[in-house]
Amino acid sequence: MITISDVAKATGVSSSTVSRVIADNPRISLATKKKVRKAMKELGYYPNINARNLVVKSTKAIGVIMPSSADKALQNPFFPEILRGISSVTHDRQYSLTLSSGKTEEEIFTEVQRMVYGSYVDGVILLYSRVNDRVMNFLREKKFPFVIVGKPYEHTKEITYVDNDNLAAGKEITEYLIAQGHERIAFIGGSKDLFVTMDRESGYEEAMTNLGISNVEEYQIHTEFLKSGGREAVEQLLSLKVRPTGVVVSDDLISLGVLSTLEEYGLHVPRDMSLVSFNNVYLSEITRPALTTVDIQIYELGVQSAKALIEKTVNKEEPSKRIIVPYKVVYRDSVNKLT
Repeated sequence: MITISDVAKATGVSSSTVSRVIADNPRISLATKKKVRKAMKELGYYPNINARNLVVKSTKAIGVIMPSSADKALQNPFFPEILRGISSVTHDRQYSLTLSSGKTEEEIFTEVQRMVYGSYVDGVILLYSRVNDRVMNFLREKKFPFVIVGKPYEHTKEITYVDNDNLAAGKEITEYLIAQGHERIAFIGGSKDLFVTMDRESGYEEAMTNLGISNVEEYQIHTEFLKSGGREAVEQLLSLKVRPTGVVVSDDLISLGVLSTLEEYGLHVPRDMSLVSFNNVYLSEITRPALTTVDIQIYELGVQSAKALIEKTVNKEEPSKRIIVPYKVVYRDSVNKLT
């Protein structure tokens, strides 16, 4: 079995210097770090992370909490992409990831308690922001490091969060539909208790009000962030006496359900109904027609949330931050200009 002493002998440095390289001590020169790491790789030496973590009282692991059961959430391309952003940082910093897999809110809460009380992770990223969330309240109460992707319901000055300006994005994408001559515009969003839905819907309402277009309650529908959610929403809209000519959909995966259901009813996008969406997941570009959507830079949301959390775990006095990732509208083929 290869030991620290073997690495020290091979590189001509002391065992304590090898230990400091493993701990990434800033006092050790980059040249020495490269030499020691090269020798570790060639000799096949792997540090005992658990033993080192006991000394520094760190697990070098972070927990990632999904908004619903992992099997359902991972059907939405948003989550694999944000996890890709998070893992790019954790890989670089040599942290591991623990992903929640609870099927209900109760199971998720129990899992978070286990992570905290069992010291399984150094901190937690919540991939959602919900009104009166039990998990967030628990983490605050225990003063356990956490970061939210999304805007917190309250205590915004105390909580570090990473978000887009979803209200502005909702307003801009709705104004684009209005500029194309649409006045009967529907909104399809996720659960009403999720802040991302609330903000995007508020932006939609603001755009409609500013241009003197009254909001029609039956044009505002809430469903699951799944393709099946889009089907249910379309069936509801098509049952109305006066159908909308345009729809703002708060998630690309719901939009795919909207597209396929309209097609089944013999309706064509954008000829019969225009569609704009959010997230710019890879499917939005390859579907036909390709979707006009808001690119919220999902990968970057993941990167920034992981960096912010690791900063908080390393320095408990790290001040709270509000990190806003810019968005941009990607114009494609799903909107028809009305004459």
